[in-house]
Amino acid sequence: MKRPAQLSAAFVKTVKEPGRYGDGRGGHGLSLLVKESTTGRFSKSWAQRLRINGEPFNVGIGSYPVVTLARARELALENRRRVEDGIDPRTPVKTIPTFADAIDSAIAVRSTAWKNAKTEKIFRAVLDRYALPTIGKKLISDVTSADVLAILSPIWVDVPEQAKRTKESISTVMEWARVEGYRADNPADKSILKALPKRGLKKHFKALPFADVGAAIERVKATDAYWSTKSAFEFIALTACRSGEVRQAHWNEIDLDAALWTIPDGKMKNGREHRVPLSRKALDLLNGARELTEGEGLVFPSLRGKPMTDNTISKLLRDNQIETTPHGLRSAFRDWAAECSDVPREIAEHALAHVEGSASELAYRRTDYLERRRALMQDWADYITIN
Repeated sequence: MKRPAQLSAAFVKTVKEPGRYGDGRGGHGLSLLVKESTTGRFSKSWAQRLRINGEPFNVGIGSYPVVTLARARELALENRRRVEDGIDPRTPVKTIPTFADAIDSAIAVRSTAWKNAKTEKIFRAVLDRYALPTIGKKLISDVTSADVLAILSPIWVDVPEQAKRTKESISTVMEWARVEGYRADNPADKSILKALPKRGLKKHFKALPFADVGAAIERVKATDAYWSTKSAFEFIALTACRSGEVRQAHWNEIDLDAALWTIPDGKMKNGREHRVPLSRKALDLLNGARELTEGEGLVFPSLRGKPMTDNTISKLLRDNQIETTPHGLRSAFRDWAAECSDVPREIAEHALAHVEGSASELAYRRTDYLERRRALMQDWADYITIN
């Protein structure tokens, strides 16, 4: 059979003589290998001869007819270009994922820094609700700032907390894509804030006047709510700690003899261990809780023995017409410290675990003013204790 100077679609389809047939000059080393099997059938496969790092190699391109002559030429040209760019064509090309597919990869990278599984649950939930319907099927490289704006604009003013979480979650996925080389930018970075609707003034957590905190505690204690819920509310008031820190407190963090509660860094919002001095009233409350829990596991467990939800104490307050939130008790304490105590601002801020300063300043500031805070928290407990 006469070998053609250049392959044609008709020749590739009909050739039945075993051998290798090159695509001629300009074929970038492309050839068709024809083999006859023991059953008398013919197999046809594509290969390309290339020099990679100065060494000759045959690179497989696929089998005919799945890979047609036209497609084989496209692949051969693409391989040749990769060699010119210093890329080994035998290295698998990374497939660009969709936004939905990229979520798992981004979570795998970030989850080690997250405090608990709840963070991942929230991360996925906001993306499922707000982002996936719009950009879930888009390649991560094709998502634009306009796409992100279309997701955030309708919720930015009306549901700001969800909108903020959605933006941060999208940005996390996009940052992963940027680092992995799937795109050159992050369309959900802080620059997008300039294009979003303006919000009104920030609403702060509603706080009781500090003079009313004691009465609120007594009102809660008089209800028929579960003991743990009532005790957790009072403990929040006595320690000025966050609701989540109290709801997740374990007995292994409490040293009753030293009158000290040490909250691990993984449970703190700022990621720094926080020592909480315990007033006499706080110790009395803990001793009562220890009798009911046998001093094991959670200090304030729910009725089912698990951590209370973030709505449990809030519902208790709503049901009893107490106009505040658990977090608002921290504000009440801070107002009292400013108006009724003589401690410096820094001591009061440390009591709230608001540790300010540069990394260098924090590295040299070794004290957390524990004993000065102990006196402060005892004064606060005395102030809000009615009986």
